[in-house]
Amino acid sequence: MIAFRIDAAPLSRALEYFLGESQWIDVRALGMPAALAKLAETLGQVLGQTVAADPVATAKPLKRTGERAKLFVGASVVISVGVAVALGVHFWSQSHNAAQSAAAVAITEKSVAVLPFVDMSEKKDQEYFSDGLSEELIDMLTKVPELRVPARTSSFYFKGKQATIADIAKALAVAHVLEGSVRKSGNTLRITAQLIRVDNGYHVWSETYDRKFDDIFKIQDDIARSVVAALRVSLLEAHLSRTTPSANSEAYTLYLQAQSIMSRGTHADSQKAIEYLHQSLEFDPSFAPAWAVLAAVLASDFGWGISPIDEVSAKAHAAASRAIKLDPTLPLGHVAMGRTLYLVDWNWDAAEPELKQALALEPRSADAYRFLAYIAITRARFDEAIGLLKRAIALDPLHPWNYVVTGFATYRLGRLADAEAAYQKALDLAPTGGKIHCLLGSVLLVRGHPSEALDEMKRETDEGYRRVGLALALDALGQTNKANAELEIAEQQFGRQKGYWIALVYASRRDAEQAFRWLDSALHEHDSDLLWMRGDPLLGALATDPRYKALLRKMNLPE
Repeated sequence: MIAFRIDAAPLSRALEYFLGESQWIDVRALGMPAALAKLAETLGQVLGQTVAADPVATAKPLKRTGERAKLFVGASVVISVGVAVALGVHFWSQSHNAAQSAAAVAITEKSVAVLPFVDMSEKKDQEYFSDGLSEELIDMLTKVPELRVPARTSSFYFKGKQATIADIAKALAVAHVLEGSVRKSGNTLRITAQLIRVDNGYHVWSETYDRKFDDIFKIQDDIARSVVAALRVSLLEAHLSRTTPSANSEAYTLYLQAQSIMSRGTHADSQKAIEYLHQSLEFDPSFAPAWAVLAAVLASDFGWGISPIDEVSAKAHAAASRAIKLDPTLPLGHVAMGRTLYLVDWNWDAAEPELKQALALEPRSADAYRFLAYIAITRARFDEAIGLLKRAIALDPLHPWNYVVTGFATYRLGRLADAEAAYQKALDLAPTGGKIHCLLGSVLLVRGHPSEALDEMKRETDEGYRRVGLALALDALGQTNKANAELEIAEQQFGRQKGYWIALVYASRRDAEQAFRWLDSALHEHDSDLLWMRGDPLLGALATDPRYKALLRKMNLPE
């Protein structure tokens, strides 16, 4: 028996032991074409040995039961392998296309993943700095045209997880890994970095830097140049271009702290990040990246529905504009402006050129591709969105929201199996991510699986989404009283933030009056979920109501 592994499903201890003691083929490591070739080669060897040792391979009549049984086994192997190959190709193709995206990236020698540098300081209080160093290296190396470098979200996905370098490299489709550590004592830094070739574990290059904190930008340049030289990449320019960091160490430190905090994704963390960024800009008002990140945090935090839209819009626009004015070549500034125009202003016509300008400056900006996909979905250009998301996934394969947005698009195209796989992939990457269980539950409802949908809604970590999700699933199960109780709580406690989803509950009940009342409320509250109304299956017959078209006109969307 030859084991043919096609996905990353967990193995029992017994099966893992069996595989460790037997011959097996891992599609994830070899790729499907090479794995099939290996299977054919192995089968040929096995059958060749059987034929050489067995007289039943001749044309003589078969007399003994044992001989017939042995030939039958041989034929069964051929048939079983044929079936296994067919099924393997089918199921691998399904999971690969839906969960991993069709944009598979071939591993090139000129590829490297920058892992988060480890804080080795005695007080363990420099994690923000070590993370920031890793991010700056990613940013600098990304600017080398010939070099493939996974985005920050994907490289940082394995932080704190038990994973080997081989596992990380396989997931990120890279041939090399850059890892290192930071040790800070007073104003002195010791930074170690090493470049590892994954297939043989060979250390291509390593170096230790002892510097004063004020020399940090020189250290970043030194490390990036050494990596490029080690990989023998031909640079188009004599030097590595990079963002415009602050010459002020206090400003830069606060900037790194803000970036570390904002990645946690709560309103409180966003507010703390905004505070740090303001402090950073007090030390250095000309620090363009800090202005860009401030605009991005303001625009994203607006989704919590706490600050007035006019106030957020003015502040985010001012920050993004300042970043672009200080450094027109900074892609981060144009992404921040595009994000603000889309999320806060709902000005798709203006947002799109800003994001395209970011891509002109940095063709490998996964964030720019993802936000262009958002706009395409809002405008009901779902196939276009999927194409953009394939590029985002190729650049940032472990960013959960690349798969969430893929779910948005495939769900609205009626490709429900693909949408379910995309949301499941997002949950694999971010098990506690808010809203994702509710989105997966919605797909299960449309697919006619209300019990499974209810289970997903119960797992939702965002209480507002959980309440409306439970109301939807309980309605589908005919448990009206329980559904009403959940809906009442949602309306009373989360009406401002979840108006669109409350409308979906009423739409599923075919109560058009209440549904449009809540859709109007969502419009008034600038509910960002309203941006995905085009093609939502749960809106059902509302799409033919004249009030639906009127709502689209108010949002400056084509009917």
